[in-house]
Amino acid sequence: MAQLDEAEDSNSRADQAAERLRRLLIAGDLVPGQRLSETAVSERLGVSRNTLREAFRMLTHERLLVHKPHAGVFVAVPSLASIIDIYRVRRMIECQALRSSPARHPASRRMRAAVESAQASRDADNWVAVGTANMEFHSAIVALADSDHLDRLYANISAELRLAFGLLDDPEYLHRPYVDRNAAVLALYLTGDTAGAASVLEDYLLLSERTIVAAYARQLPA
Repeated sequence: MAQLDEAEDSNSRADQAAERLRRLLIAGDLVPGQRLSETAVSERLGVSRNTLREAFRMLTHERLLVHKPHAGVFVAVPSLASIIDIYRVRRMIECQALRSSPARHPASRRMRAAVESAQASRDADNWVAVGTANMEFHSAIVALADSDHLDRLYANISAELRLAFGLLDDPEYLHRPYVDRNAAVLALYLTGDTAGAASVLEDYLLLSERTIVAAYARQLPA
C-alpha cells in the first residue's frame, strides 16, 4: 500500500509539472524549437529531474514536446497538417459552444475579463499579453459547454495553438485584429444572439487560420 501511495504521489507531481509547462506554452514563455534544459526547467518548477522527465514524457505524447536522441528535449514545431486540424477542431467546439449556450452563462464573466485584459494590454503595447488574454477568451468560450472533457482537450489544443502562433515573429500583427473581434463576439453573445456570435467567430477563425498557414509557409525553405 505504501508503494502504491508513493507511486500515486509521484504521478500527481508529474501531472502538476506537466500542467505548469502547458501554462508556460499557452503564455508564450516557451517557443517552437526551443531546447529545454532539464536542470534549468527543474529548478524553475521546483521539481526533481525524475518528475520533470515524466512530465516531459507526457507532453511528448501530447506532441507539445519532441525528444531528439543525443540532443535533448525541444518544444515542438507544429506541422501544417496539425495547424489545419487544430482550426477545424476549434470551429467545431467553439462555435457550437456559443450556439448552444444560454446568454449570461457564468463563463461569460471570464470572456468579459479576457476582453478587458486584452484591451488593457493593447493600450500598454504588450502584444504577448494580448495573445495570452486571447487564449483565455477562447478557453472561456469552451467553458460554455460545461464539459470537463472538452476543457481538458482544449487546454492541450491551446498549448499547441500557441506554438503555431510562435511561427509568426510579429505578435502585434497576429493579435491586434482580434481584440475588437472578441469584443464583438462577446457583445452579440450577451444580447442573446448566440447564432450571430458563432457566425462572427467562425469567420474570424478562418481568417486566423489563413494568417497562421501563411506564416508557416514562409518558414519553409525556398
